[in-house]
Amino acid sequence: MAKNTKSSGSTGNATVAANKKARHEYFIEDTFEAGLALQGWEVKSLREGKLNLTESYVLLKNGEAWLLGATIAPLNTASTHITPDPTRTRKLLLNKRELSKIVGEVAKQGATCIPLKIYWKRGLAKCEIGLGKGKKLHDKRDTEKKRDWDRQKHRIMKNR
Repeated sequence: MAKNTKSSGSTGNATVAANKKARHEYFIEDTFEAGLALQGWEVKSLREGKLNLTESYVLLKNGEAWLLGATIAPLNTASTHITPDPTRTRKLLLNKRELSKIVGEVAKQGATCIPLKIYWKRGLAKCEIGLGKGKKLHDKRDTEKKRDWDRQKHRIMKNR
């Protein structure tokens, strides 16, 4: 039987969840794409969009990357023979070269590794992680002022 080529949602880069707070709290310097090692019920929940990334972070331990604090809410129709753990630690799948670069940056510069968004790419769940440095309060204010000025500038140019 042939596959249906017009399946909705799984072929494009459909974003499941984005961590908007991360770009407010950190200067993102570099981004990486990592795969996610998920269980079956988690994939079904991701397809329904039941994911929260706000308090999640990436832990680097023993040469591997782990996603902690991400909450995937189980579906009500999940199987009865498993007990889903919504906040379990999930492994991030990266190349050794990417992993060594991330570990080096975190150790050398004191950068932080943050998950930015989780999305679908060719039917696979991917996590975009970023290396960032924390913003201070005055940096956050400057970013907000710049955003407001750009918005006003766009309105002025639009009206002329």
